[in-house]
Amino acid sequence: MASAAAQRDARRTRERDIVVATRALFDERGLQDAPIEEIARAVGINKALIYRHFGSKDELFVATVTLYLDELAERLRGVDAELPGIERLRDGWGRYADFCLEYPAFLDCATSLMRRPAEDLRAFVTAAIWLRLGQAMSACIGPLASILAAGAAEGVLDVDDPDFVANRLYAQTLGTMHLARVGAGVRVTADGMPAEVPIDPQRVRDACVADALAAVGVR
Repeated sequence: MASAAAQRDARRTRERDIVVATRALFDERGLQDAPIEEIARAVGINKALIYRHFGSKDELFVATVTLYLDELAERLRGVDAELPGIERLRDGWGRYADFCLEYPAFLDCATSLMRRPAEDLRAFVTAAIWLRLGQAMSACIGPLASILAAGAAEGVLDVDDPDFVANRLYAQTLGTMHLARVGAGVRVTADGMPAEVPIDPQRVRDACVADALAAVGVR
């Protein structure tokens, strides 16, 4: 009989396999659409086994979001701490916006996650998944807040509460980057009719970086 430690390791491995398969389906389709049957097929298990690891599809969705957040956090930790404050902020927000461009499904998932109050979200996930989400979110917000705090200490950024500003700009960037995801806007023609306006995703990305800089007093 396998030891308790071996059983725990096997369980963690299977849980990660399930989450990785879910993310792969999200990335393939560009949205949070991954039927449980297809996830089970990708992992090579019966779909009933998925619910032994995750209490609901919602909980599996949250676990999958943390996988995106883990990768984003790793990229943000790569910002060179030796850069001047303004350049550090530009690099950090550029990395964040680039991640949103690279993974449209992340935009869908992260925005969906923020549509409900934290109390409601906490009600349908286990304590372990909730903790994991909090760790993943803080691993992303933390480097951004540190960039803002360092810039404020240098006297080049106007920031009185780095944590609040980092959270606000994080959410603002998610919303704006959806314009790149859609790829089109609207305008009113001379005869009063609506017309589609193509949107360049790179322009949206650059605007998000510029907005972050402007929000802390950099023009």
